[in-house]
This record gives sequence, structure tokens and C-alpha cells, in this order.
Amino acid sequence: MVAFEQHRRMVFGIAYRMLGSVADAEDLVQDTWLRWSRATGPVASPAGFLARTVTNLALNRLDSAAVRREAYVGPWLPEPLVTEPDATDGVERAETVSLALLVLLENLSPLERAVFVLKEAFAFSYQEIAEALDRTEVACRQIGSRARAHVRARRPRYDAPPELRRRATDEFLAACVGGDLNRMLELLAPDVTTWSDGGGVIRAALRPVAGAENVARFTLGVLRQLGEGAAVHPVLVNGEAGLLVTVDGAVDSVSVFDFVEGPGGTPLISAIRAVRNPHKLGHLTGAAPGTTSAADPAPGTDRA
Repeated sequence: MVAFEQHRRMVFGIAYRMLGSVADAEDLVQDTWLRWSRATGPVASPAGFLARTVTNLALNRLDSAAVRREAYVGPWLPEPLVTEPDATDGVERAETVSLALLVLLENLSPLERAVFVLKEAFAFSYQEIAEALDRTEVACRQIGSRARAHVRARRPRYDAPPELRRRATDEFLAACVGGDLNRMLELLAPDVTTWSDGGGVIRAALRPVAGAENVARFTLGVLRQLGEGAAVHPVLVNGEAGLLVTVDGAVDSVSVFDFVEGPGGTPLISAIRAVRNPHKLGHLTGAAPGTTSAADPAPGTDRA
């Protein structure tokens, strides 16, 4: 029991990065615990045993997840993890668990995704990964190289410092609340795109909205529809500066931004991803700003 608890965050972190779902990741934590509790005899490497178990469970779950996403209404986004704006480990976590990266991982094959997560997020060696996936070390190296190349080719080339991200996010929030369309346009990249994930359960754009003016007007329209009971709170979303919207105290949506470098090195918002599907926000129900979600993916340092 003690050994499992020491690695629980790692188990959740692998499952969440593989599936992009908090609920599914929590289910896999329980399934992994059941298999751990049934193990007979001493386990030489608890971290290796647990990583192997949860990774293979996740690979099995991805088959059904792919079928569900084919029938998904509108853009699909991962379930967000919301933490306090001053969380000390947010920057480290954001590197391997950002919503943008999780969306990119959707383009990988399940096996590529598994190798990428184990290697890049949790620093397992290729020998350990090969043992976990019942592949040769050479094959895993090739798979890992291919996965990194796919991710690198699609990943934004500008990585704004966290303090600039927060400042730009706060300024955009102020412009939205003040209805200042001109200021919003100054903060948006000309080719900015916004994705709204309502899953057919709640009103949301069924297609991405592109272009600075379209995105600005769309955002203002959404805020007007929410009414006077709406409030917007700065939070960390998967370790990055984001916004949580509540209506009469209930969580309505969670948004996070990507950035490109603008004039003078200032960051401009290049993408907005807003999760509104209530089924993806259930783990935040009742959460006020400053509340940390119960499930928390850990960086690879927790596996030792």
C-alpha cells in the first residue's frame, strides 16, 4: 500500500496524458491498484510495475476512446486540470501536460503516445519502456524518435515566459470584461483561432473560429450571453495561465491560451481553447478560485 501511494501521482499522470480525461485516468488508477494488490511476491521495481500496468490499461482504453471521439459533436479538447495561480510546480508540469500538447498527442498512434509519455514526461529509459510495452529497446527508440519529430513539427516555436503569459492573459481578461474590442485586437495575433468544446451538451461553436476580429467578437458575445452572474477568475490550466468562468458560482468553462511572439517580443494570443462540456468539468464542481482539483498529474520526478 505504501509503495503504491508513493507512485499514485505518477500512475494518474501517465493515464491522464494518455487519455486526456480526468475521469478515465482516475478509473485507471483504481484498476492499477487492484492489479497491484493482487501481485504475489516482492516487486523489484514498483515504479516499473505500475507504469507498465497503467500504460497497457490506457492502451486498451484508447481503442474505445477513439470510437467515441469519431462521434463527438464539435471540437474535442482534453479535460482541464485547474490549480492555483501561484502553484509552485506549475511551470515544470506545463512542459509535458499542457492542453496544446495533449491535443498534439492525439495525432500520434497509441504506441507512439505511450513511448512519448513514458520517456518525455517521466524520464523512463528506453530499456524500461521496452519492458513495459513488450517491445525491443531498438524499436522503442525508433518509435520515440518518430513521436518527438511529429510533436516538434507541430509545436509552437515561441515559448513565452510564464510571467508574460500571465500578464497577457490578465490584460485580455480586463479587455473582455471592459468590452474593449480595440484592446482585445491588440492582444490577439491576426490569425488567432479559438476552439470551444461543448460536446453537444451545452452551446458552443461547432467549428473553430479564426481571425482576430471574429475571435474578439465571438468572445464578447459569449460573455454577454452568460449574463450578470458571470465571473472570470485567473487560474492555472494544466500548469499554464488560464481563465475559469463561473456563473452564479458554478463552473461554466475553463480556457487556456497559446502565444506567438509579437512586436518588441511581446506575446500575442495565437490560440484559445475553451472547455465548456459539463461532463469534462465535473471534477471541478463546487471548486472556487484557488481550489486545486483532486487529481494532479505529477512530473517524472515522482517515479523514483
